[in-house]
Amino acid sequence: MELYLTVAIIIIGIILFVRDYFSIDTTSIIIMALFIISGVLSPEEGFSGFNHPATITLGCMFVVSAAVFKSGIIDGLSARLIKIARINYFFALVSLCLTSAVLSAFINDSAVVAILIPVALLVCREAEISPARLLIPISFSALFGGTCTLIGTSTNILVSSYAEKLGSEPFGMFEFSMAALCLLTIGLAYIFLLGPILLPKRGLPENTGLIKQTEKYMAEIELHHDHVDVDLPVSESRLVKDYKIQILRIKRKHYRVYEINGETVLRENDRIRILVDPVNLAKLKSKKGISVRGDKESIKEMEANQDASEVSEEKKIFEVMIPYGSELAGHSIRDMNFRSTYYASVLAIRHRKETITEDVSRVVLREGDMMLLFASEKAISVLASEKMIVTLSEYQGRNVNYKKAIPALLIVIGVVAAAAFNITSILISAMVGSLLIVTLTILKPQEAYEAIEWKVIFMIAGVLSMGKALEKTGGSDIVSQYVFETLGDMDPRWTLSMIFLFTFLSTNVLSSKAAAALMTPIVVSLAGAMQVSEKPFLIGVMFACSLTFMTPVSYPVNTMVYAPGNYRFRDFLKFGTPLNFIIWIAASFIIPMFFPFEL
Repeated sequence: MELYLTVAIIIIGIILFVRDYFSIDTTSIIIMALFIISGVLSPEEGFSGFNHPATITLGCMFVVSAAVFKSGIIDGLSARLIKIARINYFFALVSLCLTSAVLSAFINDSAVVAILIPVALLVCREAEISPARLLIPISFSALFGGTCTLIGTSTNILVSSYAEKLGSEPFGMFEFSMAALCLLTIGLAYIFLLGPILLPKRGLPENTGLIKQTEKYMAEIELHHDHVDVDLPVSESRLVKDYKIQILRIKRKHYRVYEINGETVLRENDRIRILVDPVNLAKLKSKKGISVRGDKESIKEMEANQDASEVSEEKKIFEVMIPYGSELAGHSIRDMNFRSTYYASVLAIRHRKETITEDVSRVVLREGDMMLLFASEKAISVLASEKMIVTLSEYQGRNVNYKKAIPALLIVIGVVAAAAFNITSILISAMVGSLLIVTLTILKPQEAYEAIEWKVIFMIAGVLSMGKALEKTGGSDIVSQYVFETLGDMDPRWTLSMIFLFTFLSTNVLSSKAAAALMTPIVVSLAGAMQVSEKPFLIGVMFACSLTFMTPVSYPVNTMVYAPGNYRFRDFLKFGTPLNFIIWIAASFIIPMFFPFEL
């Protein structure tokens, strides 16, 4: 009975993952709760994911990575990278891809891609290169780089820690690096040779569409004494109710009103900067008591025409992206009361394939979405510091703080070296490293808490319950026995190849962590039934969960580059599908070369 319940709950989980009713972490916790409520897992077993070595190690590594970023080391490298990438497209492609791959081997790949996107966009603007020709290569390179070390991706840590709890030997820091480097070489060769041919050339950086399209909806109006809205609050005004305008700023006599809410009262002679669709703008022009001005003025002109007296408080237009793990994801502007909470107005949202400038408050934001914000530099800095957004408008690198950079770099080297030379486990070295970062005040305790991507922690804790339930109810043994009876007479390479194929295809339906949690106990049981080493199969699961290129939703970094690159779904299919099948075939031969099946 428990086995049937387990299968049913996993099916429910897959449906929730596919339909995207909830965020991935919420779906993972729902699955865990269902296992506990149904009695398949005890509360202790269900919640064991939170004290699992993989979860704790990952949390510590988030702190270590944050210390490196805060010290400004990456910004210093980025400034030099920009100089090289400006030369021409091929130099930009090679330098950005290599940087992405190398950094992702030791630092969270989502953080690496988040910092490289603004760098790449700056290079695109200056060298007149389409962002679509650079951002997918950066994302794919980060995925390849992450497979090269144990700490390169959370999936590697998850599979290694889970397999160790099932009785397998833990993986070393660089144990599978040679196999990963072979695949990295193949992947980079594909990107460098076919990227210039297969990647789209649409959307030049100086006209990505988001700012230009929003300019069509910008206008400035002036209220006269005979307009019906004079002395009425914004929430009751005809402008808002009938014409669906969004008020950005009110210029009133000798001062300007930026913090506008429903209670703000409109006055005679107010000059109001608004966002309005062209149809309603045309209607406004014919109405009594109102004059429309500046409807042909661009955003850049509006910013340039500010008075010297208002420079310090003037709001500007910022192009931003919602990164992976942002608190904004999964909520609408209205739900969060965004304008009064963060003192910023959302002018437009590039949401997957479409740019939305009307009724933006109702749009549920997703990771990877781009937004056009009308805000002060201070407000943008606050949002960026809380990791809610990544600024794309301009790249401003921080100066390297050597008092923090040198200790942070030494700690990272120590964490890697301690695990690489088997002085201690990666769990212990990461924990000691994160404690040193806090005690040496490289990060304050609050900054360390904020550095941890709790969404990822909850997601991993939740999906681990699926593997635990399969293991406890014997489901993993049944699946592995079926696979053994089907493929057992074949060469183990065929079995490895089929596991790799099934795993990387499933990441387009499930999250990579969920696929890893499901497949790890199955392949350990399968190796036992086949009486071969489980390591080739575990490496196959690790690589297949990370090296997934076919869709923009198969991995967070793919989602992150989707909107900034102005991509379409078919761009990933066209460029990523051949690469995925090349890597599948190559991995089927390369993994056994470094990890024999013999016990």
